[in-house]
Amino acid sequence: MADTPLGGPVGGPVDQEQGVRIELDDAAVDGLYANLCRVSSTPEEVILDLALNPNPMGTPVQRIRVSQRVILNHFTAKRLAALLTATVQRHEQVFGRLETDVRKRVQGDISAR
Repeated sequence: MADTPLGGPVGGPVDQEQGVRIELDDAAVDGLYANLCRVSSTPEEVILDLALNPNPMGTPVQRIRVSQRVILNHFTAKRLAALLTATVQRHEQVFGRLETDVRKRVQGDISAR
């Protein structure tokens, strides 16, 4: 894919309400892996706290450091929810159903490992 002067891909996202193409500059973005997300909200905002749980099958009480907090208004959160739903549905169509209950994915006795 060709790059725009801002470093993003040509044909970037289109703001459907305004009919304006948005070009994103991701040249200086920091990547983050998270396997834990806590969602909370206020009347004005949705707050996503992202973290890495190094031992997801571990003890019932763990202290995990939140590494990133994303704050969205409810309109943006609704758009994000729709985009994430569509993305997961496309993935499942190609690769099969994603089981979110880790106990159903584990084969055998995990305490023996």
